[in-house]
Amino acid sequence: MMLVKPKFWDKKNSIISYILFPLTLIYIFIIFLKKKFIKAQNFKIPVICVGNIYVGGTGKTPISVELANKLLTLKKRPAILRKYYVSHQDEYKFIKEKFTNLIIYKDRSNALKELEKSDTDIVILDDGLQDYKIRKDLNIVCFNQNQLIGNGMVFPSGPLRENLSSLKDAHIIIINGNRDLSFENKILDINNNLEIFYSSYEPTNLDQFKNSKLIALAGIGNPENFFQLLEKNNLKIKKKIVFPDHYIISKREIQIILNEARNEDCKLIMTEKDYYKIKDYNIGKVEYLKISLKINKLDILLNKIKKIYDKKI
Repeated sequence: MMLVKPKFWDKKNSIISYILFPLTLIYIFIIFLKKKFIKAQNFKIPVICVGNIYVGGTGKTPISVELANKLLTLKKRPAILRKYYVSHQDEYKFIKEKFTNLIIYKDRSNALKELEKSDTDIVILDDGLQDYKIRKDLNIVCFNQNQLIGNGMVFPSGPLRENLSSLKDAHIIIINGNRDLSFENKILDINNNLEIFYSSYEPTNLDQFKNSKLIALAGIGNPENFFQLLEKNNLKIKKKIVFPDHYIISKREIQIILNEARNEDCKLIMTEKDYYKIKDYNIGKVEYLKISLKINKLDILLNKIKKIYDKKI
């Protein structure tokens, strides 16, 4: 979905949300029908779903990559499965740079049938929580602490793909950010079997940008999260440029931005995902913020996945 997130999605009691609410009711009814009438298929290999109920920007792809690479170290043969979308080339390039066994299919169920015939023995489903044709062995739902559930309303009145009550079908919650006991209690009231983990992004190349004025570019689900990360690390942002999530930045557009940075005596800094959109343009060195993802109690999470693997394989 290519969009710049509407500001009212994070504001309670917005009149726009209430105006759109009839459309939200239709959307919720469609989800209800899908869940009621679509029969989920079982697969021979474990399916670990890393998804979200907040539209975009929750960090599910970095978590999918981290888990897949950790499973490799445990002598498993994982694949990351993504549904094919023309506009998601940036994420596919991001994943392939960090994990080679990426499978992209128009239909996830058909992909899983093919993977059953291969030497893959566990699948990380990056996105797909709302694909009701697939029975998952573990549902991991990602949130970002800056947004959590926004105004708490379902699309288009708010940023949620499903009501919060859908967490009844989840097993693991991963929140990127600081611990939030209030939110923990809220979701545990829905499903007290949930196990809650926290993750964080740690920049690894800050020295490249210190003591420089920056033009910061972000074309991701929640660009403010990127800008806040820069500011938290005392980097000086002179200008912020926002593109829609999955927006394909043209060579001309990035050249104009680079010229502006040079004229303003600034450095251009962007997300790693945006870097892969423009990497092949041959326009000289373009710098991006490199980050390392840390998941607290990762060993406990991996052990849970290992138990599912041992039970099924």
